[in-house]
Amino acid sequence: MTMAIQKWLLFLFLHIHLHVVVLAQLPDLRYKLCGQNGNYTENSTYKTNLNTLLSSLPSKIDKYGFYNASIGQNTDRASVIVLCRGDLELEECRSCVNSLAQKLVQLCSNQKEVFGGYDGCMLQYSNQSIVGTASFRVRYYLWNPANASKPEEFNQDLIKLLENLRDAAAKGGPLRKYASGNVTGPNSQSIYALVQCTPNLDRQTCFNCLADAYANMPNCPCKGKMGGRIIGTSCNFRYESSRFFENVALEAPPPAGNDNKTVPTGRDDKTAPTGKDDKTSRTIIIIVVPTVTIVILIICLSVILMRRRKRKPVKGIQNIQGDDFSTAESLQYDFSTIEAATDNFSNANKLGQGGFGPVYKGKLPNGQEVAVKRLSADSGQGNLEFKNEVLLVARLQHRNLVRLLGFCLDGTERLLVYEFVPNASLDHFLFDSVKCKQLDWERRSKIIGGIARGILYLHEDSRLRIIHRDLKASNILLDAEMNPKISDFGMARLFTLDETQGNTSRIVGTYGYMAPEYAMHGQFSVKSDVFSFGVLVLEILSGQKNTSFRNGESVKDLLSYAWSNWRNGTAINFIDPMLRGTSGLVRDIMRYIHIALLCVQENVADRPTMAAVVLMISSLSMSLPVPSGPAYYRHSNTSAEMSLIQEYNTRMTDSSELAKSKSIGSSQNEASISELYPR
Repeated sequence: MTMAIQKWLLFLFLHIHLHVVVLAQLPDLRYKLCGQNGNYTENSTYKTNLNTLLSSLPSKIDKYGFYNASIGQNTDRASVIVLCRGDLELEECRSCVNSLAQKLVQLCSNQKEVFGGYDGCMLQYSNQSIVGTASFRVRYYLWNPANASKPEEFNQDLIKLLENLRDAAAKGGPLRKYASGNVTGPNSQSIYALVQCTPNLDRQTCFNCLADAYANMPNCPCKGKMGGRIIGTSCNFRYESSRFFENVALEAPPPAGNDNKTVPTGRDDKTAPTGKDDKTSRTIIIIVVPTVTIVILIICLSVILMRRRKRKPVKGIQNIQGDDFSTAESLQYDFSTIEAATDNFSNANKLGQGGFGPVYKGKLPNGQEVAVKRLSADSGQGNLEFKNEVLLVARLQHRNLVRLLGFCLDGTERLLVYEFVPNASLDHFLFDSVKCKQLDWERRSKIIGGIARGILYLHEDSRLRIIHRDLKASNILLDAEMNPKISDFGMARLFTLDETQGNTSRIVGTYGYMAPEYAMHGQFSVKSDVFSFGVLVLEILSGQKNTSFRNGESVKDLLSYAWSNWRNGTAINFIDPMLRGTSGLVRDIMRYIHIALLCVQENVADRPTMAAVVLMISSLSMSLPVPSGPAYYRHSNTSAEMSLIQEYNTRMTDSSELAKSKSIGSSQNEASISELYPR
């Protein structure tokens, strides 16, 4: 009995200790407000009700990012409201809310009323009824310290944009009241903004809430600044000089009559037609309508028959149908527009050269900056197939993927138009002796987490399953806030390649990042990307390239050096010297080295899935299995290593005969090849 009690006490101590460690590592809040309604006691019914609400939040939030609920009666009642930004993916929303709830409870210990948030989500809980109510009271101001040029003109353009977005958001349905957009301000400066209400508000209440928020702008230090935010519990808005949101498909507005009592009739009752006119109208309708209908039917049938005669079946792809026609048209740019945007594809605007063609920086007539990939002329696809593939890739939306905005087809010219990411690629910072100083541990860990979530989206959460096959530092772009965006995914569908779902006889990639089963046998799977991710993480942690890792005067293999130091308990020697700070930071970095070594194991089945990797990164209390030796590591007389536990073997590589070993295609600038197929 005594031994059982000791074990239970030890378990309780470890649980509490790990819980404190997790809370200490949560990111800092953007804003918080601990309320005035007093404290609750540890053993109170209110705390029990509050814990029940907060613990259930991630599972209760729907794909629109909103949830509100109450538990209890009278003084024991606990109420909560959660709202994620309208463009946030469900997984990111739930993760944001879970982190936010823990952080607020930690920072506002035992407070009954609390309000706070990150950029992507906000949360309020209280012992008073807040469910179903609308609060117009401004809770927080945030602003960009940079001053706008011509502030008066800037504010005029901003107000017009905000008013249009307010009208659009207020008309939103009962699931989401959100709108975003942009205008061109003075000196061709773009202004981006989003507005949002909690969807439990009706149209007029949402409109009033945002109008009241706008009325507080003269009191906000953001006046005349390049960016600002005014945040209330029921509505908020934000504006910046650069894009900070993703485009989302909004729901159609509710039918007229839900909020507006006046329904247009289409005519003026004062001038209603007389009986005679009515008879004449009926006669005209009886004669004209059938005649017109028959003519239209004949024309439609003729067109359909002609198209069937001319149309040849397209083998192996899904034809563009229905709404896809309009979508394809909206994504297509005129060649003259792209040519003008890039100054006739001048060398001054050239950003780089990839395996599929050069990339140019451009500026569209509306002021939006874009990156234009001018594809080589060796694609074997026709125009229809090309449009289909563009439509598939353009539908992939994630904050850690570079967004495809559209395309251009003009003769032999095939252009892809992407969002422009201002901070170039990760390798420009990571391997530069000066710029690398901008990558402190907070930024590096944020970059690693963003890449992991982006790959997980490609593997499991998108409508296609995508294996990137060329993950490397130069294919990770950094936006203005140093958020990572994976580029060059989905290119295989735009070109005809000699490959199947699991094997390829044309191996294209970058040596050092490629998994051994792919480099030697042409076999690829989601675990191939896991391997590349592990190599990339080791580069980020060491600050050195995997192909030219230096240790003093000698040049070693990065994976071998990381593995030998981890086994010998000297992994701190592997860490970038500028990251060797406090013991707390080193402990976190050592965990990331451990995760990276799990990813680069030689045995494909031993490597974790990206879902498991994301869980390992986000949950510091999760125990990690012991990795076996990495690929390319030459084993000496060492004992066998423990392999990963079975729970990570959720997605095995399809068993198939090994393809004959092919030479690795290499060039100075390899482009990625991706395998895509609909779910």
